[in-house]
Amino acid sequence: MHLDHVSFAVGPNGLAGTTADLGQLLGASFLDGGVHPRFGTRNMILPLKNRQYLEVVEVLDHPASDKAVFGKVVRERSEAGGGWMAWCVSVDDMTEVEHRIGRHAVPGNRRRPDGFNLQWRQIGTSSMRADPQLPYVTSWDIDPSEHPSQMAPSDIELVALDIAGSPQRLSDWLGETVVDALEEIQVNWTAPHGLPGIMAATFRTPNGDVRI
Repeated sequence: MHLDHVSFAVGPNGLAGTTADLGQLLGASFLDGGVHPRFGTRNMILPLKNRQYLEVVEVLDHPASDKAVFGKVVRERSEAGGGWMAWCVSVDDMTEVEHRIGRHAVPGNRRRPDGFNLQWRQIGTSSMRADPQLPYVTSWDIDPSEHPSQMAPSDIELVALDIAGSPQRLSDWLGETVVDALEEIQVNWTAPHGLPGIMAATFRTPNGDVRI
């Protein structure tokens, strides 16, 4: 398993305003990621080192956002003011994860502005909604060169996460390997006061470390 990306829901300023604020903090510009037609959302992307990326997500006025769990999560987090929403790990083979969780992965796709259709399978968004410390899992069905982290060169690295929750809960859900996926990233576990999940992320930039 590999930490694939972290997701940030837009705040009151919408997608353009939220990415402008984050981009100013990080000293970088976000790229238009396109629309998730199955989820009723769209995103903007900031490629990171280590085949990882930061996405900022906005819910659309679209019927899919009322049905898809991911769309519901984005809407709920944005209505609460926006902020860190989820994290995702990627796997090459989804079979073991499906057996462990006890259900099948579902298809996902995102149509980039250049017309390319990114495709993947994912599992765990329902669990992530109920317990946000848990990641959802993705298996990409694209050439590695099309991964969102490859949209542009990056000199920004995700180096730490503050997560309210329990590493034991994480291991019980997906196995010890999901903790191994975070091995190169410093994880500060804290007891949750309210909902668990990502409380902050620290990025190493050419101008120093930035904690968001």
